[in-house]
Amino acid sequence: MGRMKAITSVLVVQFLLLQLAKSQGFEESSDARTLKQEPHDSREVHCSRERSRAAWQIIEDYLMPFVEEEGYEISTDCRLHPDNDLFRDQEQHKIHLDVNEWRCGYCKKSFRAERFLDQHFDNRHYNLLNVSQSKCLADLCGALHCDFVMNSKLHKAKCNSAAVARNRHHCESLANSCFPISQGPSTSRLHELFLRQFCDAHTCPGKATPFPRGGKKRANLLYMATSILILLLLPLFYLLYYLYQRDMKRETQVLRRVSQVGRKAKPS
Repeated sequence: MGRMKAITSVLVVQFLLLQLAKSQGFEESSDARTLKQEPHDSREVHCSRERSRAAWQIIEDYLMPFVEEEGYEISTDCRLHPDNDLFRDQEQHKIHLDVNEWRCGYCKKSFRAERFLDQHFDNRHYNLLNVSQSKCLADLCGALHCDFVMNSKLHKAKCNSAAVARNRHHCESLANSCFPISQGPSTSRLHELFLRQFCDAHTCPGKATPFPRGGKKRANLLYMATSILILLLLPLFYLLYYLYQRDMKRETQVLRRVSQVGRKAKPS
């Protein structure tokens, strides 16, 4: 009888331990699933950083010089405003020190290439993105000709009339919302410029090229190389000229001495 009670007690204890282990395992697996799901769900941003960067570069190069010339301030309601760029703050915290050296402006960590810094932003500084307020600037790429700037080969593809019409409509909507002609002569000029600079090139066949008014003047690489070469060779030229003049002066002095010696020796 006593033996049966002991066996029963052991079985009860084993059953309780088994239930406790199951409950702990279930809680741990639930926590693990939560930890795995939270980063995935919270970091799901459907916006291309590369295309957003291309769109902003186009705005900065081919629109902002004319906006600044007019002394006009773009409204925050305009999609072209920097506050409406999801990645603008992170892009402004990029420090390009050298060809193969980029630095994070938040934590000062260095990277060999910009794409590694982009990955660092995604992994370490995602919480600094204003996901609730800012919008994806890459959505404007169709209207702003990002593909033309990023890869000119795509511009040679067969013209899609439906896509062209959609991009032109989007482009004209940007002109109307960002530069309302009712606000005065300045906005009217910018409205007209935006249509000519961006919207007119949305045609089939795509013979017209965007940005006919030009943009920000960038230093020509050949011009810079030539200038540096001239600066390096200029001191060498002056050194050679100095040595040449010194040798000429010495030769002149030698000739004078020879002529003077000849004059003195002639009377005798």
